Amino acid sequence: MLDAHSSLGTAVAVLCLAAVIGVAVSAQRLSPAVVAVPAALLLALLGAVSWSQVVDELRFIGPTIGFLAAMLVIAEVCARTGVFAWIGQILASWSRASPTRLLGLVFVAAALTTAVLSIDTTIVLLTPVAVATARRIGARVTPVGTATAHLANSASTLLPVSNLTNLLAFSATGLGFLSFAGLMAAPWVVAILVEYVIFRMFFASELKSAGTPAIEDGNPPSTARRPAPLATLVMLGLLLCGFVIAEPLGIPLAAVAAVGAVVMLIAPLRKAPAVTLVRAVRAVNIPFLAFVAALGIIIVPIRLGPIGEWITGLIPSGTQLWALLAVAALAALAANILNNLPATLLLLPMVSHEPGLALAMLLGVNIGPNLAYFGSLANLLWRDVMRRHTIAPPTRRYVLLGTLTVPPTLIAAVGALWLGLQLM
Repeated sequence: MLDAHSSLGTAVAVLCLAAVIGVAVSAQRLSPAVVAVPAALLLALLGAVSWSQVVDELRFIGPTIGFLAAMLVIAEVCARTGVFAWIGQILASWSRASPTRLLGLVFVAAALTTAVLSIDTTIVLLTPVAVATARRIGARVTPVGTATAHLANSASTLLPVSNLTNLLAFSATGLGFLSFAGLMAAPWVVAILVEYVIFRMFFASELKSAGTPAIEDGNPPSTARRPAPLATLVMLGLLLCGFVIAEPLGIPLAAVAAVGAVVMLIAPLRKAPAVTLVRAVRAVNIPFLAFVAALGIIIVPIRLGPIGEWITGLIPSGTQLWALLAVAALAALAANILNNLPATLLLLPMVSHEPGLALAMLLGVNIGPNLAYFGSLANLLWRDVMRRHTIAPPTRRYVLLGTLTVPPTLIAAVGALWLGLQLM
């Protein structure tokens, strides 16, 4: 039998992880859970990970998965009640047909959407809105479309609820909701500003005056004003207040999110119960949740084996600036080799003893994926969304932009984190 601490157990787990990542990258219609779940079961049956370790891992990751499920439902309700159509209307109106002004507005919208509703919401729901708005005013779609991808990653550092990686770290470090947000506020702002400056320079030739607005079916775009979905916006505000208030009281964030999802479903259920339930179940995306759980199990032998021991030796102690930069760089590298979620599951136990290092690791796994398509599952999802609505940037150009943005953005964000830690 294999063992989680053995070289053979690590080797088998690495092969399983490679197979799972290969499916996630290459198979557009096949859920990676189809490979990840059997791979996790195989590792348990072979003894590469014990059943007690499986239970421990599921107990650790379970609340995070529950929270994610609730937030997916909330994002679905937001889409159905017209939140993103309303945002698109604001983008078109406030841009005043200026591509440069539209880029700035998309940066703000993407940053706020990512922070409040998570990274996947920005990719799936805001990207089509940004692309459609660019066409509506006659602007090039690549700058604003690419902005949603980059901001979905680099703007996902503000709140524990902004990214699955944040939720995992939040559970492990013991930081409070406001403490987490307080330390990550400056890195969040700095990262967005640095990205914006580089985007303005990189896309300068594509941000010239807008051309002729797009015309569909021989008719100009509709100018009808959509009223703000006040009820949904108010409930989102109350949900955020609930996160802040509940955490000091010991109420799990997953419970708050679940209550929020149920409350937001009440009105749609009254109008169309069957349709609403079907949409909610689809929004939960059970295969993806199973994939996340299985991935946590697959990582265990890698983390506890020789590879994990070697990486642990690379983790510096303390929260000096150089230590934070080293951890962030290591995390960014791991995200682009393993993908950001496996990288988080691998590195988190090695840095969770020191909140500063854990937050630096988060900056690495959240900002680092902007370097290449493979860096995060959100990038791969974004590429598919762009292909459905327009043309995704070629890999070479995406990597070039990532090479220009990731190092300065990561360094600036880590520097802001270090300053924040000094002021604590």
